[in-house]
Amino acid sequence: MNRLHRLAAASVLALAVFVGSKRTSAQLVVFDPNNYAQNVLTAARALQQINNQIVSLQNQAQMLINQAKNLATLPFSSLLQLEQSIQRTQQLLREAQRIAYDIQQIDRAFSTTYAPAPSSLSDQALIANAQARWQNAMAGLQDAMRTQATVVGNLDSNRTQLSALVTASQGATGALQASQAGNQLLALQAQQLADLIAVVAAHGRAQNLESAQHAAAQDQGKEQLRRFLAQGQGYQPTTVQMYH
Repeated sequence: MNRLHRLAAASVLALAVFVGSKRTSAQLVVFDPNNYAQNVLTAARALQQINNQIVSLQNQAQMLINQAKNLATLPFSSLLQLEQSIQRTQQLLREAQRIAYDIQQIDRAFSTTYAPAPSSLSDQALIANAQARWQNAMAGLQDAMRTQATVVGNLDSNRTQLSALVTASQGATGALQASQAGNQLLALQAQQLADLIAVVAAHGRAQNLESAQHAAAQDQGKEQLRRFLAQGQGYQPTTVQMYH
């Protein structure tokens, strides 16, 4: 009986050991090379996607920086100086003396002072017209010289503005700054062209007034000669005693 019990206990013990060994072998991690390689490849792909996203974000950030540079305005402006130069030249043209740049005033002067001398006009009026024409010619020459002096005075300011604009255009960080620098250079050229037009206009006015004076003087001289010869029997030589 005792022997039977010992055999049963030994059987139970062996069964327990066998079951325990089965459970222990079931808890061991089995290494699968194919599964491991697939996991590594998946992780590498995920890392590559992250790197691509980082590069894309960097490109977008650089694009925004470039857009900000392209939208940045030029820190230098020559508009005030150019406007002052043009205003000085325009002021001189507005201050033109006597016969200025006005069509009605010009027409009125050429219908009176510069008109052909009529026979009904008195000698005093002829002399007054000749004096007015001479004064007009002198005023035109003075205005032309003043305009030329002003334009020459603007050259130094133009040189300074040109140097500053070229420097600003070379250091432009974006398309807007380069465009603004180019526009200001064009404005400088327009101001210089306006000065040139003013000089040409003033010089032409002076020449025209002088030419008109000569033409009117010739016509007046003919009228005065006609009057001189028409008095009485014309000129009669006489003996004049100058010294007693």
